[in-house]
Amino acid sequence: MDALRASYANSCSDSESDSDTPRPTNENHQASGSLPPPPLALLSPPNSLGELNYSQTAQSGRVRSFPHVEGNYALHVFIPVYIPSSPKKELVQYLKKVMSLVPGLHVVDVDIPLNILCKDDNKLEQVALGREFHISLGRTVPIRVHQIDSIVTMLRQKLQFQRRYWIDFNKWEVFVNDDQTRSFLSVEVIAGGLAEITRQIQAVNEVYRLHNLPEFYEDPRPHISLVWALGNISDSLKRAVEEMRRHINVGGSVQKRIFTCKFNGIECKIGNKTYKICKFSED
Repeated sequence: MDALRASYANSCSDSESDSDTPRPTNENHQASGSLPPPPLALLSPPNSLGELNYSQTAQSGRVRSFPHVEGNYALHVFIPVYIPSSPKKELVQYLKKVMSLVPGLHVVDVDIPLNILCKDDNKLEQVALGREFHISLGRTVPIRVHQIDSIVTMLRQKLQFQRRYWIDFNKWEVFVNDDQTRSFLSVEVIAGGLAEITRQIQAVNEVYRLHNLPEFYEDPRPHISLVWALGNISDSLKRAVEEMRRHINVGGSVQKRIFTCKFNGIECKIGNKTYKICKFSED
């Protein structure tokens, strides 16, 4: 589905492709050989969103964090994360409550308005929580083709052997992107796994530094984002999070963690290609 949508959506060099090597996408879609509009049914995953109209819901105001330049490739180094099945029901109810307090929220990546999905708990769970999430280990930045092999090789050298560890997502938090155009409701790692992730970020920073790329934030806060909204609405989202915290802690019980998952590797996506970075050493 992503590959089809990318072919028709004027995507840049980070679109999906079956090619073995990343290639920048030709931005000129007005040529005589341009593709006709695809059937909407092809853009909708089977058995997932029913009658949702992607032409109305997808790509709501999304912008790139840096301008596209022909021949550049977006670099992103991350830990893939999948939410276990057991906490999903509670997460669904949390998102529904937040949506009732803060309008205008969208599911990250899928970019579907949260209020549409909240009409069906199963669809909300499947679409909002059933995909792969990412803990970023470095900034998403543009690189040139001649840097690709060097970056991947050095990342593998510095992160080749890693031990498996547990990652505890303990805290609901609100983040705003650097240019203040997006606000995100996220779950943050503040205890279990934080030390390991911090060391991995430091290793990625070393590789970025050697390639004259901007390093990660000085005080990194590992997290995954679930929903987003246009503009800086951090105050509204923080009020909603605080209200939910008081509701959850009624009776003196304190939620120790939201969910836990096991570290399962590091990946690096450059353009349309994803590279496996690390192997696991024996415990």
